[in-house]
Order: sequence, then C-alpha cells, then structure tokens
Amino acid sequence: MRRLLIFAFAALAVAGAACVTVVADPSPSAPQTSTPAAPDLPPPSPPDATAAPTPTAEPDRPTAFEGSVARVGPEMRERLVGRNWHPGCPVPIRDLRHVTVTYRNFRGETRTGPLIVHGEVAGDVMWVFRQLYRARFPIHRIDLPPRYRPPRPEDRENTRNLTSAFNCRPATGNPGSLSHHSYGWAIDINPLQNPYVRSDGSVLRRAVKPFRDRRRNHPGMIHEGDVVVRSFTRIGWSWGGNWRTLKDYMHFSLTGQ
Repeated sequence: MRRLLIFAFAALAVAGAACVTVVADPSPSAPQTSTPAAPDLPPPSPPDATAAPTPTAEPDRPTAFEGSVARVGPEMRERLVGRNWHPGCPVPIRDLRHVTVTYRNFRGETRTGPLIVHGEVAGDVMWVFRQLYRARFPIHRIDLPPRYRPPRPEDRENTRNLTSAFNCRPATGNPGSLSHHSYGWAIDINPLQNPYVRSDGSVLRRAVKPFRDRRRNHPGMIHEGDVVVRSFTRIGWSWGGNWRTLKDYMHFSLTGQ
C-alpha cells in the first residue's frame, strides 16, 4: 500500500507540471515569479467611474476570473509556426507559454483569449489580466497577432483592434532591430484607443487619430495612474505612454522598450 501511494503522488506531480490553472479568489495576492522586483506600491484601487465602459447589452456576471498557464501544445504550435514564430527567432517555442485569460469586451460580455509570452513572465501576465477583469476594464479582443508584413499604404485604413503579445517581428519604426514582442516580453492593449504616436504627432492609421488627444476618456483608453498602468507597474513592466519622444500608448514591456 505504501508503494502504491508513492506512485500515485509521483503521477500527480508530473501531471501538475504540464499546466497550472488559476482561479481568482476575492483577494488575490501579488504576483510571485522570477521577474525583476516591482516597486513597493499599495494594492490597486478601483478605477475612476468615468473610465468605466458603457455596455450596449446586459453584461455577463461570472463569479470569478479564470486563467491558465501551459506549455505551447501541438495545436497552438501549429498556429504559431509560420505566423508569429519562425526559425531564427530569438526565443525557442519551448521557452514560451500559452496564457489563457478571461476578459470583458466593450459590451461587458465575458470572453476568453490566448496570450503567448515568455515562460519567465507568464504568471505575472495572468495576474495583471486578473486585475483588469476585476476592474471591468474593457478589451476589444485578445488573440494571436497577424503575421508580420512590411507596412503598406492600405494599412492606413486598417481598423484592427487586437490585444496581443508574442510576435517575432522588427520594432515599429526601426526595422533594423527586433521588437521586444519577439522575446515574449511585451503586450499591446487596445491599439485603436491607444495608438503609436510619432514625435511629430503623426500616427500609423487614420482610425486612431481621435485618440491622440489623451484628455479623452473613452472606454478602453489607458491613462497615467489607471488600473492598467498600476497593475503592470506592480510586476516591474513599463508603459510606452511614458516615453519621452514618441508615444506608444498600447505598449507594455518588461524591458521598457
């Protein structure tokens, strides 16, 4: 009997190593991972009521946030290869993790989406999105980004609004270097409401022009000191909205780049 119990515990340990599922409790603790220590800040407070989304349909009322962290399995690997990952990328697929999170869309409905990030930051990323879910911060859609292609004139009319993470591609505005999305160390949130703005005030897409005015308080916009910035600051990440010259309001990264 003792030998059977030992074998049973060993089997459970192996199974648990493949995927860890986390369900938020009413009072989640701060993230615990191997990322750089975050500043000693007070727990995030509820967002400003004026920043809350105005749903057009009756919102879902789930009991709790749900999320999981897993290795990249065969199905996700098939989606990644040739789309976001290719031979020569700086991070092997074995070092990436498939993070699944629930989020609230602009109608207040609960949806689930994938974020591919480096394994060292996966737990922290899931913690951040738990905070956003609890604060009812709206996200249009979470999914894998499209395959990179060099900018084209017709991209000016693009209205895509996709929150995403890993993508092995050049840095925006600097094709000679890799974006930190290529390492799984960066996430873009609601790029339509939080655009990339060059130092001269120009933008990459026509649809984002109204959101250059950061005095606006449209649902999905990110502002200094809000729940999005505070949550990423807690895990030691930086916001592109704080860059000195150009502004990348959608962009959060581990390295500040």
